[in-house]
Amino acid sequence: MEPWPPAGSACPAGAEKDRASTLPPVPPTDRFVPRFAAEPPQETLPYGRWAQTLQAEFLAQCLRIDGEGEDLGEPGEVTWFPDRTWCGRTYVPATARTSTDLELFGYVSFVIGEDGRGAEDFTASADFTDEVAERNQEWLLDLSDEVIGSWRGEQGKVAEVTLVWGVALTEGGAVATAELADLAVDQCELAEERFTLVAPDDYRGDVLDVKLFDRRGRELASESLYEDEGEGEEE
Repeated sequence: MEPWPPAGSACPAGAEKDRASTLPPVPPTDRFVPRFAAEPPQETLPYGRWAQTLQAEFLAQCLRIDGEGEDLGEPGEVTWFPDRTWCGRTYVPATARTSTDLELFGYVSFVIGEDGRGAEDFTASADFTDEVAERNQEWLLDLSDEVIGSWRGEQGKVAEVTLVWGVALTEGGAVATAELADLAVDQCELAEERFTLVAPDDYRGDVLDVKLFDRRGRELASESLYEDEGEGEEE
């Protein structure tokens, strides 16, 4: 295909205006929600001393979990997920299997220094579950999620801004998306089969679906955050 305009020539007078006039109009959307509000991952998966720093914060929070009489056991190796930054805070999700075959899950959050280097103001969140992939062979995506904020929309309705992280359990995946009423509101390329999303959820009766696509854009898997809990409610 020949480039337009040809190399070394200027666009004919009025060409840009004529081309713009042929584009179809873009109507207002009826799904007024924040889309792709979080920064894409900025770093590789944690390793070395940085991973040790994050692990210390995460495991310290794990010690504060109320096990409600459950023997949580001893945590094993921590698995890290891609970082995402939203509203000035960076979130790095994590999971760890324990010696009693439970799974610890949560995240470490921090603020990047003003010079773009270093991290400060660490916080962490952690919980546990006995629902693990090995006991659910039908799973195609192994998901965890936690609400990290809110967004007020039209007529005072509120969306829960939700951090979602997961592992693709089927081969061939390249990109995970978060969709609200079939509208893509975030996406993340897989890193070692892992992904992290930040998206509005439970808004105007609509709830998040997480979908996995291959590099050709073919859908490989789809899971709802509410599969076992019922759907969100209209506020």
